[in-house]
Amino acid sequence: MTAEHQRLAVNAAKTVPLAQWGPYLSERQWGTVREDYSTHGDAWHYFPFEHAHCRSYLWGEDGLAGISDFFGNLCFCVALWNGKDEILKERLFGLGNPQGNHGEDVKELYYYLDNLPTHYYMEYLYKYPQQVFPYEQLRLENKKRSRLEPEYEILDTGVFDDNQYFDVLVTYAKQSAQDVFIKIDITNRYSKAAEITVLPTLWFYNRWNDGSLKDKPTLSLSDKTSVKAKHERLGDYNFYFQAADKTFFTENETNTEIVTGEPNKTLFVKDAFHKAIINGEHVTELSKAKSGTKFSPVYKMKIAGGATKSIYCRLTNQETDNPFFKGFKDIFTLRKQEADDFYAAILPKGMNEDMAQIQRQALAGVLWSKQYYHFDVEKWLSTSDGVTPVSVSKQTGRNNDWTHLKNQDIIMMPDKWEYPWYAAWDLAFQCISMAVVDPTFAKHQLLLVMREWYMKPDGQLPSYEWNFSDVNPPVQAWAAMQVYNIEKKQTGKGDIIFLKKVFQKLLINFTWWINRKDVNGNNIFEGGFLGLDNIGVFNRSFHFPGEMQLEQADGTSWMGTYALDMMDMALEISMQDPSFEDTATKFFEHFILIAESLNQHGLWNEEDRFFYDVLCVSGAEPIPLRIQSIVGLTPLYAVSTISKQVMDQLGDFKKRTTWFENFRKSSNKFWPNEERSKDGEIILSLIPKDRLIDMLKRLLDEKEFLSEGGIRALSKAHDEKPYSVTVDGNIYTIRYDPGDSTSDMFGGNSNWRGPVWMPINFLIIQSIRKYGEFYGDELLIDYPTGSGNKINLIQVANELTKRVISLFEKDTDGKRRLYGDYSWFYKQPGNENLVLFYEYFHGDSGRGLGANHQTGWTALVAELISEYGGGTRLED
Repeated sequence: MTAEHQRLAVNAAKTVPLAQWGPYLSERQWGTVREDYSTHGDAWHYFPFEHAHCRSYLWGEDGLAGISDFFGNLCFCVALWNGKDEILKERLFGLGNPQGNHGEDVKELYYYLDNLPTHYYMEYLYKYPQQVFPYEQLRLENKKRSRLEPEYEILDTGVFDDNQYFDVLVTYAKQSAQDVFIKIDITNRYSKAAEITVLPTLWFYNRWNDGSLKDKPTLSLSDKTSVKAKHERLGDYNFYFQAADKTFFTENETNTEIVTGEPNKTLFVKDAFHKAIINGEHVTELSKAKSGTKFSPVYKMKIAGGATKSIYCRLTNQETDNPFFKGFKDIFTLRKQEADDFYAAILPKGMNEDMAQIQRQALAGVLWSKQYYHFDVEKWLSTSDGVTPVSVSKQTGRNNDWTHLKNQDIIMMPDKWEYPWYAAWDLAFQCISMAVVDPTFAKHQLLLVMREWYMKPDGQLPSYEWNFSDVNPPVQAWAAMQVYNIEKKQTGKGDIIFLKKVFQKLLINFTWWINRKDVNGNNIFEGGFLGLDNIGVFNRSFHFPGEMQLEQADGTSWMGTYALDMMDMALEISMQDPSFEDTATKFFEHFILIAESLNQHGLWNEEDRFFYDVLCVSGAEPIPLRIQSIVGLTPLYAVSTISKQVMDQLGDFKKRTTWFENFRKSSNKFWPNEERSKDGEIILSLIPKDRLIDMLKRLLDEKEFLSEGGIRALSKAHDEKPYSVTVDGNIYTIRYDPGDSTSDMFGGNSNWRGPVWMPINFLIIQSIRKYGEFYGDELLIDYPTGSGNKINLIQVANELTKRVISLFEKDTDGKRRLYGDYSWFYKQPGNENLVLFYEYFHGDSGRGLGANHQTGWTALVAELISEYGGGTRLED
């Protein structure tokens, strides 16, 4: 076992398998629903970026390259000033949803370079311009642009031309669980000397104003290079730092003069450091202060061109007279080596350097995505933030029926800036990547959102804070089996207790789906947008007036997949606990009924040989919405195999399923695709084999779904042939749209009308591989369609994997396709190995789009690399 594996074993024995200190600080708390106390739910305007530096938060904190304890009580981050900006750089800047031509978007350059599951070693790189940060330029230029134009990014502004910027590398290395060494390396990438002011900042989350704390915590100066932190819940900590030019104290309190126009009662407010450093205001008072709830030593330095200067700090629960003892820097070297050893032990051997970098940074990003998330909906609805009084419209508005939801946990975020709130189906995908490095925490996260302070009493899982009642695809059972199998492969033993816990909770959730989303009781399901934002020709969550109903091919397919995953889980448990055997039969039979509805009740279009959503109007013929999208490909996901060993051991399951098959066939009722191999293995899938082949022809057609970077979300055929439908007198149209979203549906910051999405590609690849493992060379198909190149489905899965990985790989010119027109920056010395994990990718060029730290699910590329086998460059 590596040193990190030994620490993980200790963590695994805890009730909550977490290190006390980690990267739990959010990268954006402003503009969130939690901080929105407006009467009409306008989160972006109510708490904008312009207030973030001067207004205290109620539900968390944020900062640059920061850490906190696991209750967010004490926070640390780095603040910077280039001598030109109007505010300190203490958090990442981005545009709110109304400001961006494609919704909200961070406008910074930062990278998660490394991390360990116990956070004994972490690296974070931030690139800070030496010129004036182009806040206004970014706002104005994006405001001028239409949805048909690309976003205006920080690399378009010119501030990084000629390398006129600082690399700020923040490294954390723990000596022990409550003893963290911090190194801040500032490198001048420019050819000439440049000045920078650095403020390593320590502060307390403001819990005292709402009465959550009995006593207000304090930071107090112990001597010229140390501060004592006292907190009734956290205990005492000491913050040691090297000799500084100055030390500042203030309070984490709102500057009311700016926020509400009321005079401040004190000069010690949240943004006091900004005014002191930039305007020279109250420097003496802040320097003379000996205590507060926010503290910074101040380092003003001039760095020669190409040179690096370093600052060291230490946060520990120990007191010492010699915090930076001889050889203390060796702790960074040791922890870095332990990180290398850990990844060498868990990742495939023999990969080239580029592939190894991609995989390790993907997993580092997953670990950096952990965030302290605090939200008590009942309290939020019924109290004031001190700025806006409680209103009836708020109490009856967003999330008013989720008053049971009381979250205060470390949860993985889809993206800690763009999506600093958990999302049910994003989290499920994240757990698969997390299982590679920390299966115990992955299991904990899956179970967490099923606990009673998350799951509604009726069984609904919370979607995300903008609307907890929105419905995401039910992927939790599938993800649980993925995580279970990853750990079983690692350790040789499966965690049956984990499966039992998941299964029991998902029984409640499955019942909720049956009761709430199958209106007519015919096993055809709705669900609304189902996480796919603008995939429909209209908003699929919208309820049309009158007797109109949308029957969804993907909603029905997801439920078929859900039933099959629950059956798989029950069978796995039954091999050790026969009391679950009859539930396996129940889900087997439910799968059969859903398969019947999907295939025989109008969702399959025989002319097009494809599945479609169907709009049902009372007194009229149903209208199939003939859009070739991943909605119609969703039936591919539902495929499972049952081994002969399982059938032989579980006699009741075998007896009951055999009877059910004979009954349905003798009654001329539908029976899904079920075949047996020579060794007795059975394959079950939602779609018959002939339909599978027809769907694969579309999937693997480069004129439709198959792009150089993977499977598109919408067929390219809709570029020349847009689809339109008239509903209630309104004409709705959809066409192939491979880049940023040109619609404002669901905020307009995501696009499912043509781009390549990692989670969908992962599901498709996994499913095709499972088909291939069963059929072998008995089923060959053209790849690509029309090429005459016949290969089996395992080979198809491998080829699709290669296409997806190619988005991230360097080509022979050193370019990565995901960077598109910005490749010039990433070919520069020092930037060659930096990889971003975008939310989705252009359907033609492969350029990265949307959130650019979406290790929420784009980190699945790491698992694809492992499944493919690693090794040399993936080439044809």
